[in-house]
Amino acid sequence: MAAARQLGDIELISVDSMQVYRGMDIGTAKPTAAERAAVRHHCIDLVAPCEDFSVADFKAAHAAALAEIAGRGGRALLVGGTGLYHRVAIDDFDLPGEWPEVRAELDAVDDTAALFERLRAVDPAATAKIEPANRRRVVRALEVTIGSGRPFSSYGPGVDHYPASGVTQIGLRRPRATIRRLIEERVQRMVAAGLVAEVRGIGAAGFSKTAAQALGYKEILEHLAGTVSEDEAVEKIVVRTRQFAVRQERWFRRDPRVRWIDVEDDPVAEVTPAVIAALTQT
Repeated sequence: MAAARQLGDIELISVDSMQVYRGMDIGTAKPTAAERAAVRHHCIDLVAPCEDFSVADFKAAHAAALAEIAGRGGRALLVGGTGLYHRVAIDDFDLPGEWPEVRAELDAVDDTAALFERLRAVDPAATAKIEPANRRRVVRALEVTIGSGRPFSSYGPGVDHYPASGVTQIGLRRPRATIRRLIEERVQRMVAAGLVAEVRGIGAAGFSKTAAQALGYKEILEHLAGTVSEDEAVEKIVVRTRQFAVRQERWFRRDPRVRWIDVEDDPVAEVTPAVIAALTQT
């Protein structure tokens, strides 16, 4: 926001898989109405929480946003941390299609280990890059392999390949102890701001399978279903968010193209000059 305000021609594209859902505002730390009035934002509030939204949908929305920004003579600054969405935007991945009937058949199988072994039989290269317990990725790889008739691993070089992209990538890095504290403080603020009421209000219309897995929403849905208390749900949000932060850091740390800035105190003051410098050079 500071960089966009200072340069004037910058528009922000959200690279966040959960900010695409309308009404999921508090739990995704979505930009406020005032912030969006001050600087144009894209790829936010694209679908209702009950609707499915895929990586391919994001790729299309991102391309449309870039074209719209260019049409105004502006420049795009991508912000956010959903790893796969980030790679799709940066590296223009070749994305396979979707086969709902195949997916439904696979979803009916409860044994994730059995699905993983099935994937190993038809696409061993894919299993080398997917954790056996990661059901979502196992099912997706099988869906593509069965539906398309070609191995899931044949679609592009994969996420472990980092070609030159011409895009400057800046990562913010803090000590893990600091991140743990900030996560707990942020979760407490979200609850105080009305996260439970937000989830309850959306729940009447329903959540898609993806939206229902969002950090904060999944745990509050468990609370509203009566399986855990509100305090237990909040603690789960804190723990799972901390675990996600570690995975997120590992994902981006593998990318040698990311320039890391160690934030000591004020991220706005410490990082904004680097962002502005990168935008000024391009």
